Amino acid sequence: MGTTDTSRQKKTSQTLKRLGIAGFLFFLIKGLLWLTLGFAAIKANGCLF
Repeated sequence: MGTTDTSRQKKTSQTLKRLGIAGFLFFLIKGLLWLTLGFAAIKANGCLF
């Protein structure tokens, strides 16, 4: 019974770590895309310094 609990905790920990990494990458890419789109919009309007 003790080994299955440890195995389950290890599996849960690995899953949460993967979700955390995936979430971080998702928001990083999303943020970079928004910055790129904003920069492109400003440059297209000629409002860049």
